[in-house]
Formats: sequence, structure tokens, C-alpha cells
Amino acid sequence: SLQVRGLCGTYNGDQRDEFATPAGDVESSVSAFADKYRAPGACPARGPFAADPCGTYAGQRDAAEAACAVLHGSAFQ
Repeated sequence: SLQVRGLCGTYNGDQRDEFATPAGDVESSVSAFADKYRAPGACPARGPFAADPCGTYAGQRDAAEAACAVLHGSAFQ
């Protein structure tokens, strides 16, 4: 059976454990989850995400779609 964890999730069909951290706890928000994987000193901690990120960051849509296309590529099939 395929076993993954971390930022890729667990891929086990149970969405309740998708935000599992390296310490084994499960975060309830995206920003708290992402901060657990942030390298110390590499970048500032993120605050809560915008309620409507597509509207807030409309000018970055093309860049976001290009970055997300990698996740839909053959490496993640």
C-alpha cells in the first residue's frame, strides 16, 4: 500500500488526518499546518489566509495555475 505523509497529505481517504505535522499532531488550519513545516529562519510565519484568495490575489492567478500544474503532472499520478 502507498504510504505518504507531510505536505502531500496521507492519501488514505481520511480527510481528518491530512494536516498531520512532523510531530504527529493534526492542525485544523492551513496556516498552522504550513508553519509546522517552515524551516526556521527561512521565511516569516504566515498569518491567516485571505477568505477569498482568488479575489485578493487575482493578479497572481497565472503563476498559481502554472505552479499547481506540476501537481497534476506525471510525477504525482
